[in-house]
Amino acid sequence: MLQAKGYAVQDAHSPLAPFSFERRSPGPRDVQIEILYSGICHSDLHQARNDWHNSIYPMVPGHEIVGRVTAVGAQVTRLKVGDFAGVGCMVDSCRTCASCAEGLEQYCENGPTYTYNSKLRDSEELAFGGYSDLIVVDEHFVVKIPPTLDLKAAAPLLCAGITTWSPLRHWKVGRTADGTPHKVGVIGLGGLGHMGIKFAKALGARVVMITTSPSKAADAMRLGADEVLLSTDRAAMKQHARSFDFLLNTIPNGHDLNPYAALLKRDGHMVLVGVLTELDPPLFGGSLIGARRSVAGSAIGGMPETQEMIDFCAEHGIVADVEMIDIQSVNQAYERLLKNDVKYRFVIDMASLKNAA
Repeated sequence: MLQAKGYAVQDAHSPLAPFSFERRSPGPRDVQIEILYSGICHSDLHQARNDWHNSIYPMVPGHEIVGRVTAVGAQVTRLKVGDFAGVGCMVDSCRTCASCAEGLEQYCENGPTYTYNSKLRDSEELAFGGYSDLIVVDEHFVVKIPPTLDLKAAAPLLCAGITTWSPLRHWKVGRTADGTPHKVGVIGLGGLGHMGIKFAKALGARVVMITTSPSKAADAMRLGADEVLLSTDRAAMKQHARSFDFLLNTIPNGHDLNPYAALLKRDGHMVLVGVLTELDPPLFGGSLIGARRSVAGSAIGGMPETQEMIDFCAEHGIVADVEMIDIQSVNQAYERLLKNDVKYRFVIDMASLKNAA
């Protein structure tokens, strides 16, 4: 076993605090990673505070992990000591179901093993996440990070990045067969939305940022949006009605989908990646039926797709906009996250863990 240290919560009301624990020693297919950077996802906050009523304690959060490979098992072929590597939301799956066979481990029909707030497969041992100094993961669930990427800003790609990349790729967003840009709306400008803008633009789409906040317009344009649409402006919403090929909806709580559905042209798609709770008010069925529109959901991507995204980011120079913090400031970062006071992702410099009390 390997001795590890990190920051953990002991219950829903405790702050994150220093925590010592054990990781398994690398097996034949395992990769041991010295964690350099760990992004803070809003779901870390939800899980730490048991907002979804499924939290297991003690909990070491973190599933946006970038680090350096320090050891590999004898059967590891894609990575070597010294490589930079990333670990996202999953560290295992059944590997036998139809979804796993297609490289869609995020939809494992027997349930994926999550990086934290989960139990290791066929075990009662808890999985601990990236707010720590090291992690050991099966090579299948590790991606190789090209050294040309800004490593600290690459960490959020492992969740915020892949969450937005996967639906854009699945619905083949970018350009039509004759080269015409798709008109794509990104609803909500936060950790997910800012990545959605960057990806959709790089894929060749005409990108419209859809927001309730006029103050976000300038930043949306800086990130690559071609236009900003205020969803509170009824005249503007009416002007854009039936014109979008695709809407990426990143709003993280229940809301009215009906005004957004009206923006879709015939056969257009709106994909939800943020909201996990019930939708209120109900969606008006006639709006979908009358234009053969569809509303769908999408989770993170599978491992082949995650590596594809990382390679695309390296080719196009795409990373997240981040604010760096030391681990000692993580509780203050959580409080700021509650107020959406970050542009657009906190990332922990794990070197600061050496100074943890």
